[in-house]
Amino acid sequence: MNMHEEFLSFAIDTAKKVSAIQLSYFRGNDLSIELKSNVYDVVTRTDKESEEFIVRAITEKYPDHKILGEEGGFSGSAESDYLWVVDPLDGTTNYSQGLPVFCISIALQYKGKTIVGVVYAPYLDELFAATKGNGAYMWIRGGEAKRIRVSDKQTLDRSVIGTGFPYDKDINPDNNSDNVANIIPHIRDMRRMGAAAYDLCCIACGMLDGYWELALHPWDVCAGNLIVEEAGGKVYTLRQDRGISQIAGNETIVEQIKKYIK
Repeated sequence: MNMHEEFLSFAIDTAKKVSAIQLSYFRGNDLSIELKSNVYDVVTRTDKESEEFIVRAITEKYPDHKILGEEGGFSGSAESDYLWVVDPLDGTTNYSQGLPVFCISIALQYKGKTIVGVVYAPYLDELFAATKGNGAYMWIRGGEAKRIRVSDKQTLDRSVIGTGFPYDKDINPDNNSDNVANIIPHIRDMRRMGAAAYDLCCIACGMLDGYWELALHPWDVCAGNLIVEEAGGKVYTLRQDRGISQIAGNETIVEQIKKYIK
């Protein structure tokens, strides 16, 4: 087993183990929901316990690595060339509402380049994974690995497109609503899944044909972007002034989306 395979195996094993925490609290009455940046930005005890589990697992296995987690920020060895980028629970609002679209996202970067990406949706029991240069794969409900590819659709009128909205949508008019209004007449339909990492995996396996979003963070997209690219897709940086703002899909659909959003 080479190092990439070892890292991948570790990330998959860790994601599956932490999913037990998430399923144990899901649709229960003990979530301890708190606010972060504003009333729209929530965190639960599950987010915190999940990240603590993942960080502890990485620290025990790779004590000389660095970690970036959504809840805890940076930890580990600051000088390391290896950086684990972790979203312990992407889709917290869905999770807190009892909606089943939520996931764990674990990525590993080496010298700033993502080499491993794993996204696991525990309730759906869908696992997506990729290593740099080796393609992207999906496992459904514990079945065998299936290599995945992005959709081959070439026109927006046949495409189902995903998006999302930033947490400061109430105070910042640059909140993506104008983009939605612009593109809606030109697409088959739109979906707002509520978990960026899962959106990107839906792009990678063709369940969505295109996706864009503004004001994302590294932990939202690090694993998912690698999975999209290894599935033959393109990730395009839309702009630099609104966090991570990007478009994903096959190259033709990305170019089509670019005509209607900013």
